[in-house]
Amino acid sequence: MEVTLSIDDETLARIRDLADRRGTSVDQLIRSYLEDLASDRSDDRLAEKLTDLWATSSGNSGGRTWTREEIHERTGVR
Repeated sequence: MEVTLSIDDETLARIRDLADRRGTSVDQLIRSYLEDLASDRSDDRLAEKLTDLWATSSGNSGGRTWTREEIHERTGVR
């Protein structure tokens, strides 16, 4: 099935650049995005990755705690 989209020139230029950097086409980028969007699997994949991370990570801070100020200072968020 063919679908026609209306995209402004600036957005299309950025999409073309992204596709070029990824070694693919604009058509394939959009197709892949829509396939992921249409499937509920994208959320499932994220949940699987998080579950694997939790299972393989020790998550041990050695008892170290941080104050709110220290956390924001470390990330640069104020």
